[in-house]
Order: sequence, then C-alpha cells, then structure tokens
Amino acid sequence: MMREQVSFWRVPEMANLELLQATYITHCFTRHAHDTYAIGVIQQGAEAFAYRGSNHVAPASHIVLINPGEMHTGHAATEAGWTYSMFYPDICLLQQAVQEISQPPHALPFFTQPVVYDPWLTELMVQLHRSLARSAPALEHDSRLLWTLTQLIARHAELRVRLQPVGSEPCAVQQIRAYLEAHYAENVSLDQLAAIANLSPFYLLRSFRRQVGLPPHCYLNQIRLTQAKRLLALEYPISQVAHLVGFADQSHLTRQFKRMWGVTPGQYQKSKNVQD
Repeated sequence: MMREQVSFWRVPEMANLELLQATYITHCFTRHAHDTYAIGVIQQGAEAFAYRGSNHVAPASHIVLINPGEMHTGHAATEAGWTYSMFYPDICLLQQAVQEISQPPHALPFFTQPVVYDPWLTELMVQLHRSLARSAPALEHDSRLLWTLTQLIARHAELRVRLQPVGSEPCAVQQIRAYLEAHYAENVSLDQLAAIANLSPFYLLRSFRRQVGLPPHCYLNQIRLTQAKRLLALEYPISQVAHLVGFADQSHLTRQFKRMWGVTPGQYQKSKNVQD
C-alpha cells in the first residue's frame, strides 16, 4: 500500500528550477497558482484537478501542463492516490527554448491542453527528472533540459513550431569530440560547447546526435568510462579513478561502469588475464 512521501529540491544554476517527487493519497491542494510553469508526469494512480473552468483527471503515463498564473487545485482521483514527478521551470527557461527552435522567436509558450498522452515525451521527462535528482555532469543536465523543453513546446504548445532541418556539421562536431576527449574530467556545460562550435546549443545537440548517434553528455560519459577502465587496469584505487575521470564520487562511477560494461569497477580490477 502506498504511503505519502514528498521530496522537493531546487537547481540554482537552472534559473532556480524547482522539482517535486511525491506520492499523495489524502492530501488536497487548495486553489492556487504558480509564477512558473507546472509540468509533470503521473507515474502511478491518477490526479484530479480543477483548471480554467473545468475538471480534469490525469491518469498514469500522462503529462500535466499548467501555465503560469493559472489557478488550479489538486487531489487524488481514486482512493489509491497518485505519484508524480513535477517540474516548476521559470518562464525564462521556456523563452530560451523557444528562441532555440524558432526564428524569430514566438511569444511565451501556452499549453491549451492540461492533460496530454505522449509516451515518448513522458520517458524524456522521467529521465530528466531522475538526472536532476542526482549529481550528474552539467553537460547532462543542460542537454536533457533543453532537449526536453524544446520537444515539449514543438509537440504541445499552442503555436506549434516546425523544427528546421539540421546539417551534420562535421567540422564543428569533430571539434566538440576532440574537446571532450581532451577535457573529459572537467564539468563542461552545453553553453561552453556551443560557443566552441559557434552554433546554438539546440542546433549543436541535434547535429551531434545526427552524426555521432549519441548526445554530447552520453559521448562524454563513454569517454570517462573508457578512461576509467584504463586506470583500473593500472591498479589505481577506485575512489581515485572516479575523481580523475570526472565522476562525482565512487558510487556514481560504479553505477555508470556496471551499466555500460556489465561488471563493477571492483570486479573489473580483480579480474585476471587468462593464460593460454
């Protein structure tokens, strides 16, 4: 049986982005409004709420979209309650996303449908929320946030934006790959890479994905894990390896290492070469 649980945190470097991960059963939100957007994914159960003169129900796997300044309520739609992951992005974050995908930029995005079903976007949002809940590299946070917000606007804002075709930009992408390979231990940001490539952040994301098959933060993670294998084979202490290749701590290295290579750093380091 679910119990009520709440986690709330902020990401100061992202215009003080607020995030909420919660399970509510009996809790009822009184009528209120935010000066930010309120965007989230219902993961279990269902939430009911009044918004813009109508009553709505958001079941599991659906996205909730509340515009800034709009009064709304919130309570469980069933006795089981609901679990959701919420983002409260400042208006400036969505303005920046619009500027990345629309020339000239449109007005502030407005979402006409407060509940939408979009499984692909839902998964993007869940991954972003999980990333922002842990000590991930700045490049991962930047890339996931920009990619998710631009897709949200392009797919569900009132003024639909058609994404323009993007080139592969081989010289710029190669320059970024070389930079990441040389500076893999640093906490580089997406804005830094965009300045190096002389491209907008969103255009760089799309070009890099098209040519490499991975977004820049995943490519950086792969470089770090490859370097970690090299240092582990030289019998460096695991905690030192985590620091040298740019991970937040040993546990972060361990999670990422096993996810990619199938074994933990300790198991890899203790392995013996097989002699013929």
